[in-house]
Amino acid sequence: MIRFGKYFMAILMVSILVSCKEKVYFASDFGIVPGAAGNISSKLNRLIDSIGRNSQGTPVRLVLEKGAYDFYPGELQMELYISNHDQDNPKEVAVVMDSLENFTLDGSGADFYVNGRMLPLVMTNCSNCTIENLNIDSRVPQITQVEIVENDIEEGFITYRLSPYVNYSIKDSMLVVSGENWSLVPTWGIAFEGDTKHIVYRTSDIMVGSKGICEIEPYSLKARWKDRRLEPGMVVAMRSYKRPTPGIFLYKNVNTTIKNTTVHYAEGMGLLAQVCENVALEGFNVSLRDGDGRYFTTQADATHFSGCKGHIHSVGGVYEGMMDDAINVHGTYLLVTEHISANQVLARYMHPQSYGFYWGGVGDSVHFVKSSTMEFSCANVIAEIEPNDADSEFGAKEFKITFQEPLPEYLKEGKFGIENMEWTPSVYFADNVIRNNRARGTLFSTPKKVVVENNLFDHTSGSAILLCGDCNGWFETGACRDVVIRGNHFVNALTNMFQFTQAVISIYPEIPDLENQVLYFHGGEGRGVVIEDNIFETFDIPILYAKSLDGLVFKGNKIIENNDYPPFHKNRQRFLLERVVNVDIEDPDNIP
Repeated sequence: MIRFGKYFMAILMVSILVSCKEKVYFASDFGIVPGAAGNISSKLNRLIDSIGRNSQGTPVRLVLEKGAYDFYPGELQMELYISNHDQDNPKEVAVVMDSLENFTLDGSGADFYVNGRMLPLVMTNCSNCTIENLNIDSRVPQITQVEIVENDIEEGFITYRLSPYVNYSIKDSMLVVSGENWSLVPTWGIAFEGDTKHIVYRTSDIMVGSKGICEIEPYSLKARWKDRRLEPGMVVAMRSYKRPTPGIFLYKNVNTTIKNTTVHYAEGMGLLAQVCENVALEGFNVSLRDGDGRYFTTQADATHFSGCKGHIHSVGGVYEGMMDDAINVHGTYLLVTEHISANQVLARYMHPQSYGFYWGGVGDSVHFVKSSTMEFSCANVIAEIEPNDADSEFGAKEFKITFQEPLPEYLKEGKFGIENMEWTPSVYFADNVIRNNRARGTLFSTPKKVVVENNLFDHTSGSAILLCGDCNGWFETGACRDVVIRGNHFVNALTNMFQFTQAVISIYPEIPDLENQVLYFHGGEGRGVVIEDNIFETFDIPILYAKSLDGLVFKGNKIIENNDYPPFHKNRQRFLLERVVNVDIEDPDNIP
């Protein structure tokens, strides 16, 4: 729990609008206004904390005046372990909503700008809280955008122009970019077409020219860089591998709504929800800001849900220019590392970017999964769980888990992961636009019902939809049992190759020993995956790839071929199925 000192006594004297449902406070009455000099982080956090904790159960709305609010490092640091991000603590934080009920932060269209490497907005341990009408951005993003001016293929040099927001220097012939509390040398990047903002065909992740630099004039550099695919007018987002913080971080909240809110930039995910129950995104965007000239938004996924339960509702958003997927929904496998007794094990977080947060509690149902074949092995219930290498869940990598029932002996033979079945959500993802991004469109790994409908997937670069599951590398759970994909419009996916991108829709669990698998990973129980009434506009062959699936329907879909790009994908089949049963696919020859 986080507190911010004495309450604002002035609250008792401010005029507020009172109704039977909600108290409304205006931040300007407390001197928090756009463009104010200095760092307003502490002042705003004290105000949020004060009015939130004194609401006495009455819904409260804090309204900001529209305009720009700047936040700087140095006022608030928090220890936060954030799934799929760098675990570098403590993290500089701008605004915090902690342990509040029935609280709404209404930005009225305000812009939150972070100056430096910071986490703009954190919500923890809250219930029935809302964030709305807010924009999040950075004055100096860690992604460096350049425009290609000249490409001398024969000599191996490329001349490019840096965008005006970039702070740079040249040290030992290397390009060093920096901000308030960070500096880095870009190592790789993504190339965009200058006019369309599509990812350049067959470029994927490229090495960038940040070494062997010669400055021609300010912001115009010549680099020892050879890549014949880059042409004058193309734009390259040059970046590093770092992903320290998302734009919005949600942890242990219940019934959260975020609407009419946009993340224009974050050095990680746009939004990361972790161990939350019921999250609604209504008009939440990770999108470009009109007029600022950028082609990129986030360093990784637009939205990411790790270890959540209840229902995820994501409707009416625009997701573009991000360096990974629009949405990824999954849990985390713990890997069994030691059998202590017949009903007790040590189990460990395995991926270096995912540890240190709550994994499960007493009474949670779990499944054991064999890593090599990704087969369900047995179920049990947690009787006791405690961190084995930390004083609390914060920072823990390993847990000692006691189960209600003895474990079968065969779990001692081979590698097994544990999936928490309590923390798995249903998902409704509809009426969204996903375009001009790296990697894939959407990822789902949950056994609860998933509906993906009426979305536009426009040049998602890799696959548009991926159903995954991996207890070997990313350790992201789990099997999808009931998925409906309908009424979507897919336009020119697969212009590039990334991980798991075998077709426009790719059902691709990571299974090292598929040959010896007996049970199926996805589907089953009389359900599976239904793909119906979609439109596929494509220049290439692959439409659907599926592996280890019981139950597949493909009907009422329309495939429109075009010549926008030359076909190149190694998969030369419309429908490529490996270990898939109970299949109903319309005759491909009869698909219009």
